Amino acid sequence: MAQDITNDLKYLRVLSEKFPTATEAATEIMNLKAILSLPKGTEHFLADIHGEYEAFTHVLKNASGSVREKVNDLYKNTLTLDQINELCTLIYYPQESIQLIRNKFKEEYPNNWEEILNNWYVVNLERVINVCKKSGEKYTRSKVRKALPQKYSYIILELMHEKSNDANKAEYIKSILSAILESGQAEDFIIAIATTIQRLVIDHLHIVGDIYDRGPGAEIVLEKLYNYHKVDIQWGNHDMLWMGAACGNKCCIANVVRISLRYANLDTLEVAYGINLLPLAALAAEVYANDPCNSFKPKMGKGSSESYDKKEEYLVAQMHKAISIIQFKLEHQLITKYPEYNMANRDLLHLCDFENGEIKLQTAEGEKIYKLNDTFFPTIDKDNPYKLTDKEQEVVDKLTNSFLRSEKLQRHIDFLYRKGSMYLVYNNNILYHASIPMDKNEEFKEVKVPTLVDKKASFKEFKGKELYDILDKTARIAYNKPTKVEDIEDIKLYEMAIDFMWYLWCGPDSPQFDKSAMTTFERYFIDDKDTHEEKKGAYYKLRVREDICDKIMKEFGVNPNHDTHIVNGHVPVKAKEGELPIKAGGKLMVIDGGFSKAYQKSTGIAGYTLIYNSKGLHIVKHNPFTSIQSAITNRDDIDSVTVVKERSSHRMLVRDTDNGKILQEQVEDLSELLTAYKQGLIKEIK
Repeated sequence: MAQDITNDLKYLRVLSEKFPTATEAATEIMNLKAILSLPKGTEHFLADIHGEYEAFTHVLKNASGSVREKVNDLYKNTLTLDQINELCTLIYYPQESIQLIRNKFKEEYPNNWEEILNNWYVVNLERVINVCKKSGEKYTRSKVRKALPQKYSYIILELMHEKSNDANKAEYIKSILSAILESGQAEDFIIAIATTIQRLVIDHLHIVGDIYDRGPGAEIVLEKLYNYHKVDIQWGNHDMLWMGAACGNKCCIANVVRISLRYANLDTLEVAYGINLLPLAALAAEVYANDPCNSFKPKMGKGSSESYDKKEEYLVAQMHKAISIIQFKLEHQLITKYPEYNMANRDLLHLCDFENGEIKLQTAEGEKIYKLNDTFFPTIDKDNPYKLTDKEQEVVDKLTNSFLRSEKLQRHIDFLYRKGSMYLVYNNNILYHASIPMDKNEEFKEVKVPTLVDKKASFKEFKGKELYDILDKTARIAYNKPTKVEDIEDIKLYEMAIDFMWYLWCGPDSPQFDKSAMTTFERYFIDDKDTHEEKKGAYYKLRVREDICDKIMKEFGVNPNHDTHIVNGHVPVKAKEGELPIKAGGKLMVIDGGFSKAYQKSTGIAGYTLIYNSKGLHIVKHNPFTSIQSAITNRDDIDSVTVVKERSSHRMLVRDTDNGKILQEQVEDLSELLTAYKQGLIKEIK
C-alpha cells in the first residue's frame, strides 16, 4: 500500500492543496460516503420535440407529472382537486399565477384585497415550501442550497428544515413569514421556491434527438436547454441537418429553408436567426409568377408560427417550390461527387419527360411511368437539368453567407456540439436517436465514412459502436476548420466531413435516418402514394427481439441485464393503432409519440416521455397540449398517464450510477491522501 501511495505522490500533493489536513480529507470522505448512500437523482428523457416549445416548456415544468405526484402525496387528503390544480399551476407558472390571483382579488374584494392576498401568500408559501422539501429530500442540504437562488438560500433552507410542530420553532417560522410579507417579497419568494422545485424534481435531462423543424420554436427550446442545469443531447437527423447548415453545407441549407417554408415556420429563420430570405422571395416571385404552386402550399395549422393572407401564402408556396428545385440540383452535386453514398436513385430530374408530364422510375416490378402533377419548371434546362441558373446560384450564395454569419444560430449549434453526441451510455442505458444499421443476416451493417486512410482522406467502412464513434468524430471535424493550411489531407477531410453532414440527414445507411430513401421529390410531384414509401432498415424489425437488443448492449459495453435499456426516438409510436412504446420484453423503449403537432393525427397522442428514478422506469403518455396561456388561465395540465412502470431489482442509490463510480474513486483517492498524511509522506498545512 505504501508503495502505491509513493507512486501516486505527485497526484496526491495536488489533491492536498484542496484538502490540506487529514481532518479535511476525512470529513470529505464521510461526506462522499453519505452521498453514495442517497437515492439516485431522477432522470427525464424527451425525444423528437420538433420545435413544439409550448408543450416542451410545460413538460419540463411539470417533469412529466412528477411535480403533481409530489403535490398529491402531500395534499391528496387535505386539498380539493381544484386546490391541487391551483398549487400545481402556481409551481409551473408562479409569476403569471400570482398576477391572476392579484387581479381576481382586486376585482372581488376591492376594499381589502391586499389583506386577502397576504393571507393567500402565507398559505401558499407554506405549501410550496412543503413541496420543495419533498422534492429535495433525496439530496444533501448542500445540493439543495446550490439549487436555491443565492439571495434567498439561507431563509428558504431555514423554512424547509425547521419543524413547525415545535411551538418555539413555529413562532420562529411565523416571524420569518411575517418579515417576508412586510418587506413585500412574498411574490419573489414563491417564484424562487417554485423555480427550485422545478430544478430539484429533475436531476438530469436527456434529449434523444430532433429538437429542430416542423414546430414554431426550436430556438426557444434551445435557449431553455442552454440554461438548463444538467442536460445532454443525442443528435437526431433534423439536428444534424441544422448542424450541417451552420457548417455551410448548401444541401443542408436548402433542406432547412424548404422545411421551414413547408410548415410555415419562418420566425425561427428570419426573426430568431436573422436569415435573409428576401433574395429567395424575389427569385420565386419572378420565376413562378404564373404558377399556382399547388403542391407547395404551406401546411398551416400544424404547428406553424404564423398566419398568412392569401397573397402571403402564395408567396410562401412560390418560395417553397423555388428552394425545392434548388435543393434537388444541389443534392445532385454531392450524389455524383461521392458514389460512396450510393444515392444515385435520388437523382430524378433527368428522368422527367417535361413535355408529356411524366417520369420513369425503377420499381421492384421494373420500370414504370408515373404522371407528374406539375409540369412548370422554368429554371430547369432539359439538356442539363441539374445546372443552377445564375439567379439560383446567387440565392444559394447569399443564404450560405447568412447561415454562416448568424450569431445566434452559431451559438445554438456550438451548444449542440458541446452537449451533444451521436449516442450516450449513461447509468447502464444506451441512448441514440434512431438505429444501429443492420443487414438481413442480423449483423451490424458496414457503412462508408470519410476518414484518414494511410494519412489520405478517403472512405472506410465501419459498423456497430465503431461506426457511431467515427460519425461523432466526423460531425465534429465538419465544425472545426483546420488551422494549418499546409495540412492538405486534413483540409480535404474537413470538406468531405461537411459534405457528409447531408448524408447523415438523409443517407440510406445513416444511423440517424436508416430508410431506403427520403422521397421528397415523389411527395411533391407524384400523386401515386406507392412512390412515397420510405422503407425502414432491418433494425426496425429486429429491435423487437431481446437477443438483438442484448447484442447491441454488448456491442456498446453494457451488461444486458433487466435493469438495462435502449432508448430511441425518430419513428413515432402509433398509439391509436395499439402500438406500444416498450419493445423486446422491456429492453427497448421508443419515446417518440408525436410531440410535433404534425404527427399527432397518425399517433393519436402528443408524445411519450421517460422518467427514471431510484425506484425504476416510468413511460408517460401525454395527450395534446392546448397552450401555456390556457394552462395558466384555466389551470390545464397536460393529461399524462403512466403507461409502463418498471421497478428496478433494488432501490438504486448514487453508488449504483456512473457519477457514483466517480465519487467512489474520489473516496479511494482521499483515503490514499489520508494514509499519506498519517505516514508523513505529505505534510499537513495547518
